[in-house]
Amino acid sequence: MRTFKLQVQTTVDGYMAGPNGEMDWMTFPWTDDINAYLDALTEPVDCIVLGRKLAEGFIPTWAAGPEGEDQASIDKMNNTPKVVVSNTLTESPWDNAVVAGGDLAAIVNKLKEQPGGDIIAYGGGTLVSSLIAEGLLDELHLLVNPTAIGAGTPVFPALGKNQPLRLVAARQFDCGITAMHLEPKRA
Repeated sequence: MRTFKLQVQTTVDGYMAGPNGEMDWMTFPWTDDINAYLDALTEPVDCIVLGRKLAEGFIPTWAAGPEGEDQASIDKMNNTPKVVVSNTLTESPWDNAVVAGGDLAAIVNKLKEQPGGDIIAYGGGTLVSSLIAEGLLDELHLLVNPTAIGAGTPVFPALGKNQPLRLVAARQFDCGITAMHLEPKRA
């Protein structure tokens, strides 16, 4: 079965966006060490899962070839098939992307049962919260930025119970970001 992992940028106090969706707290520019880490993380990935709102910006941005990104990264993002989770879209307006609606667990389980490499989700907020709440992720890769914002869109939904995780590895990068590789503790 394929490994389903999440990669998300977060503040030190656990938010992936500010109260109005602000992303101005993210640390840039990135350094070579974090770029190498992310290249290794995404190398086995052959499917990207996105929420509709994130897809609307993510896919066109990569298609345009974002400034500061090397061609290999641009090609990897554009050539990797994408699944956009949405109950409002019926078909994909983007190249190399399909829309999947309905039961999230059924969508993820179908993807995991298919042959192939790793699957990665980048967000957005609704998708990330739902994936965590339903226990659908095998790995969480949090890129913890050295900034606290006090409020916003949390990475972890309030479930009314603890969400035990196991720290697999942590690594600090020259730009100040720390990557935390976590796995859910299964009962």
